[in-house]
Amino acid sequence: MSVGAPAITAFHDAATGTCSYIVSDPATRRAAIIDPVLDFDAKSGRTATRSADALLAALRARGDTLEWICETHAHADHLTAAAYLRAQAGGRIAIGAGIRHVLCEFAPLFGFGPECPVDGSQFDHLFADGECFAIGTLEARVIAVPGHTIDSLAYLVGDAAFIGDTLFLPQAGTARTDFPGGDAGRLYDSIGLLYALPEATRLFMCHVYPQPGEAPQFATTVGEQRSSNIHLRAGTSREEFVALRTARDRELALPALIIPALQVNIRAGALPAPQANGIAYLRIPLDVFGTP
Repeated sequence: MSVGAPAITAFHDAATGTCSYIVSDPATRRAAIIDPVLDFDAKSGRTATRSADALLAALRARGDTLEWICETHAHADHLTAAAYLRAQAGGRIAIGAGIRHVLCEFAPLFGFGPECPVDGSQFDHLFADGECFAIGTLEARVIAVPGHTIDSLAYLVGDAAFIGDTLFLPQAGTARTDFPGGDAGRLYDSIGLLYALPEATRLFMCHVYPQPGEAPQFATTVGEQRSSNIHLRAGTSREEFVALRTARDRELALPALIIPALQVNIRAGALPAPQANGIAYLRIPLDVFGTP
């Protein structure tokens, strides 16, 4: 395998602020997709594949073969299009091995049975911390970055790291840590792993929220984050960060799509099976999420 430079194409879903990426090996035209979005309108309950189809169109235009569909974690703010992409273009759906803990938390909460195994076997591959894998001839390395969620991963390919929700752009700070399995101290430690990478390493965001008329900024560098992240700079102590992050989390509302997103994302993007009437249904647990 090579540690050469990947070709990176970025996509932004304005409805959820989610960034998806095609990471391609120029030598072999083999590719991975990271954090794809399935369009979902909560008011109507309708799904669509516009965002995923844009990824597929870009793959086909370049003649890329899809090898991997990689999730940085089980997202709570958008539905994944992983299962749709695999059905259309092949590839293996992968997530961190920590998804088993997430499944043990949420599969019973939604009343799921054997259709949602808690061993993670609905995913094609569960990555371990430090594991290396190939995108064509490119070497990619997995870095476990728990804290936002227990299953959070970053993917390092050449000088590019796709870091999920650990960090936002420097002016927006860091990820929340109030979901089950989240922990502000562990997030501090995980960000420390990213800050230990070379300063020129590009850190690609999972979410950006540009102002109207602004183009999304998809990446910063380790150096920029270390010097100017509003929550965690190079000199910020663990105690300072935990206090700041915990206080900030108390002010946050739940993500708008957390209930539908988790139901789909812990099943690797598979939508619920239709009932006898031909209609598929999502479930809403009453008096579980949020505070009274």
